[in-house]
Amino acid sequence: MSKLYIYIFIAFIGITQGLSAENIIKGHLYDDEKSPIIGGNVYWEGTQKGTTTDLDGYFELKQAAETNNLAASYIGYTTIITPITDFSTPIKIYLQGSVNLEEVVISERALGTIAPRTSVIQSQKITFDELCRAACCNLAESFVTNPSVDVAYSDAATGARQIKLLGLAGTYVQMLTENYPNFRGAASLYGLDYVPGAWMESIQVSKGTSSVKNGYEALAGQINIEYKKPPTSDIFSLNLFGSGSGRYEGNADASWLVNDKLSTGLLVHYSNDAASHDGNDDGFLDMPLKEQYNVMNRWYYKGDKFISQFGGRFLHENRTGGQDTKHHTFADPYRIQLTTNRGELFAKNAYIIDKEKNESVALILSGSYHEQNSMYDKTPYNIYQNNVYGSLLYEKEYSYAHRISTGISLNHDAFNENLQFAGESRESFNRKETVTGAYAQYTYNLNDKLIVLAGIRGDYSSLYDFFVTPRLHVKYNPFEWIHIRGSVGKGYRTPNVLAENNFLLASSREMLIAPELKQEEAFNTGTSLSFYIPIAGKDLSLTGEWYYTNFANQVVVDMDSDAHQVSFYNLNDGKSFSHNYQVEATYPFFRGFTVTAAYRYTDAQTDYRNQKTGEVKRLTKALTSDSKGLITASYQTPLKKWQFDATTQFNGGGRMPTPDAVKPLWDERFKSYTVVNAQVTKYFRNWSVYVGGENLFNFTQDHPIIGAEEPRGDTFDGSMVWGPVHGRKIYAGIRYNISRD
Repeated sequence: MSKLYIYIFIAFIGITQGLSAENIIKGHLYDDEKSPIIGGNVYWEGTQKGTTTDLDGYFELKQAAETNNLAASYIGYTTIITPITDFSTPIKIYLQGSVNLEEVVISERALGTIAPRTSVIQSQKITFDELCRAACCNLAESFVTNPSVDVAYSDAATGARQIKLLGLAGTYVQMLTENYPNFRGAASLYGLDYVPGAWMESIQVSKGTSSVKNGYEALAGQINIEYKKPPTSDIFSLNLFGSGSGRYEGNADASWLVNDKLSTGLLVHYSNDAASHDGNDDGFLDMPLKEQYNVMNRWYYKGDKFISQFGGRFLHENRTGGQDTKHHTFADPYRIQLTTNRGELFAKNAYIIDKEKNESVALILSGSYHEQNSMYDKTPYNIYQNNVYGSLLYEKEYSYAHRISTGISLNHDAFNENLQFAGESRESFNRKETVTGAYAQYTYNLNDKLIVLAGIRGDYSSLYDFFVTPRLHVKYNPFEWIHIRGSVGKGYRTPNVLAENNFLLASSREMLIAPELKQEEAFNTGTSLSFYIPIAGKDLSLTGEWYYTNFANQVVVDMDSDAHQVSFYNLNDGKSFSHNYQVEATYPFFRGFTVTAAYRYTDAQTDYRNQKTGEVKRLTKALTSDSKGLITASYQTPLKKWQFDATTQFNGGGRMPTPDAVKPLWDERFKSYTVVNAQVTKYFRNWSVYVGGENLFNFTQDHPIIGAEEPRGDTFDGSMVWGPVHGRKIYAGIRYNISRD
């Protein structure tokens, strides 16, 4: 299969060689506040030849024979016509808001979630405006209005949450912060709580295989977080939040322009969730008690040809779960204590060799230290991880049709894990892995009708030797109103069994870990059709997609063979796959009012092998809804005085892990359920107030903790979670900012 990708890659370069270069106009489109306009229209006046701007407001357009007058437009802004005489120099176009005598006319409201039409990879950008549609206290709560990404609790005792994408666990989704890998290994279980919502500028979500630039780990997709940048962020912003459940949070960030080239920013966060709640009266806290301190300092330097971003952050968190000692009396309470300290350093440097050809070289460096000291009742579990990452990249645009990117990378992980059962210490989980690799990626663009992105990388692991990662993306636009995308590629990841599953220690299940677990490996194939259908002067965006993930090897987490054990072993000759189908539609019915509706069906199955009898059973993935529907609506009044948001999630039923045949303590399937969230926001000049509610109809899972009455017995299990573990939550908050403009 790897040879096939190489042959396709070489053959395609051979076919496209010799195509002559044409005059291409390049540039950026900005609004009157000098912010990039995403999805703006750039076209040759009087023709149908045009394009749309990307996430940075950037565009490229081939010269037209009919005219040299370039038109730029965007809803709510005055169209600008610019005569083009020099195609060698990139241009900047600034659009002004439409003005009619004394009043500002706001024609349309920008979408909060953007699917870039020019991107060859199926992706979405969740903007800060979209994040403000919900409480969004951290990354885990940022996908409430997104139909593609689910965030579910891993258990009912620790509050650990994981992303689910394409029917697969979040460990198969590559997490990036500003395009370098992060929150891996020790941070994967609780990392979603480590990113405050008020710090984020945007989130990019891509499905299936991604670019080989960022490594080999994206088996199901990729999520990239962009933090606020010092040159463009507010001088000062503040976000205060409180909920009826006793959760309080404060976020503040400030930025300074030291001079015309250097700027810096400081971001701070504090949250306290210290109120005890036991809504179902089972003696256990519905949510763990948490306290977190989080601070980041970053610097931004931009010269004529050199750009540098660097900084660091530190996090401290205390988390306490288990039995509720405030409302109940226990002689010897079952408690879970986790203390985490995490430090990060990063530096991103780029040197522009040739602006006209977009030729540049970049060096990305990052390092992190993660320390988690845990006590699961009488069982101590401690993990320490050091990570060092480096990537050197080179890119050049030879013409509008041909672009190449290549680079080398290094990733080093050192784990020190200590798990102790009844005085027995297990030191064998300590390990080190160094992976060095190189990649090449080629982009071919044929008149904006056909775009091909072909990439291949080779890596050498100190644990798993040499492996090859090929990936191919194709985008074809037969008409302006239909976009067809297809992708196929491979992904790998190193399993970190205890680090990624230590929440299972909050149960009486015996953990059985097979020796010499192999590297996980999967092929991902996907296709999507996007339609932009004009109705009543507005575009109905309609997308249908299918993704298939097929594992060549997987570390199976088996909770089915024995209700009192959890086994980790290699898939070997077994089968594990996931089919994911989704349709999504978005339409702005009238000014300020937009509705998105989506439906998703998942068929994820794995072969489970009983370690005692050798019997193999193919079962659907447990604790995962077979289907999901979502309707989210948002209305913003003229002049942005008020905003009303509501989201309804319809979650289908699914399979539970196989219960004990002699004494079944849970059903074989869980039922479907619906969750409704809503928020109202009132805007003032420099500040806003918001009031909202989560899980308004107060649906909760019955008895999410099995055997809660005897937590040290052989039936105790906190991992049987499939639905909400907390009831209705009412919250309110204030946002205040001093704009740089």
